[in-house]
Amino acid sequence: MAEGDLQSIVDELAERLLRSVAIDDPSIRLLAASRHFGDEDPVRIRSVLNRAVGTDISDAIFAQGIARWTLPGVVDVPGALSRLCAPIRCGGLLLGYLWLIDKDGVFCEEVVEAAADAAAQAGTVLYRRLLLHERSKARHEAILRELVSPDTGVRAQAIEDLRAEQLFTDDAAHFTVLAVQCRTGGAVPAPQEVAFEAAVEEGVRAVPDDVALMVANRSRAWILLIQRQKPTPTLVTSVTDRITARFRRLSQDAEQPAFGLGTTVGRPDAVITSYRQAFLAARAALLVPSIGHVARWGELGAYELLLKLPVDDLLDASRIPPLAALEQEDSHHVLIDTLTEFLDRSGNIQRTADSLRIHRATLYQRLKRVEQITGCSLDHGDDRLTLHLGLKLRALAAAYRDQLGAE
Repeated sequence: MAEGDLQSIVDELAERLLRSVAIDDPSIRLLAASRHFGDEDPVRIRSVLNRAVGTDISDAIFAQGIARWTLPGVVDVPGALSRLCAPIRCGGLLLGYLWLIDKDGVFCEEVVEAAADAAAQAGTVLYRRLLLHERSKARHEAILRELVSPDTGVRAQAIEDLRAEQLFTDDAAHFTVLAVQCRTGGAVPAPQEVAFEAAVEEGVRAVPDDVALMVANRSRAWILLIQRQKPTPTLVTSVTDRITARFRRLSQDAEQPAFGLGTTVGRPDAVITSYRQAFLAARAALLVPSIGHVARWGELGAYELLLKLPVDDLLDASRIPPLAALEQEDSHHVLIDTLTEFLDRSGNIQRTADSLRIHRATLYQRLKRVEQITGCSLDHGDDRLTLHLGLKLRALAAAYRDQLGAE
């Protein structure tokens, strides 16, 4: 058996016992599988084809407490044959599971001992892999942090270090940053911090054919996609959906993380631009619910300008006298909501009335009242611009105040 070869461990045990054998990682994603001996079932076939089982199956398996096991035991799998599960551990760490299938669900002592021995061998292999992975991950994180440093000299060295890793070729690389942020204000509890990082790692796994490197820090993280082409909407959706699903499962948190996608750049020295855009876009997703949980730079309109303002300047700028007067007279925000809808719909009377579900005459009356209170003319371009930007500033300022209050 070649050192470090999980497949050899699986094949050797399968031939000796004449049973199919599989090894999964701690999330029940397939790492290695033997040939079958007529003992496969639909769950095993799905695992081999998709490299994973569905969440309904994995949740049912985890509910039996296998993550705490130190010795092999029998697991009942819904709609499938019983399995012997041998936890794979090394140095006290759970590194995966070794599985045997039996049509009758009976495993003699010799089979259990053989499975335990094979799991111990696999533990050594996976522990070595873990050490190598963690060293590589730490090295890549350090490079990425320096790649977005404000110091140009530090960034230049990071670019050389990134090239030295030989992860990409300059003539075929597109760099895009995806930012991820928790919606929780203030300090993040330690379990949620761990769940957040694990969820981002799950998102990285959705990029199988290209390079995806990540940096995680408490409640915010970012992924650098290095690809032959710009990331497709399908890929971005796959990554964000997997992060969201994993985070919810691990933290029991109903809130979705917020995501920001920067523009794709063609040089590593421009990654800092995509990085800054991505986190500004993520901030937009956090502050403006209408944007949704994934904000893409280049599609945010006026928010791309407003979000660049320092928070104190934005709060000051949001105090627009005409809108302050309107707010004072409009305690139920009927006029403010009407004005917002009217301006967001480019002043189209019919679309605004339809959206508000009011008669056109009622809309005209409200807009006339807005003009009287604010002293602005909605037929004047500068007045409309002042009011529209003011409303955007007002919405951002309110969201910032809510966020600061939560912290």
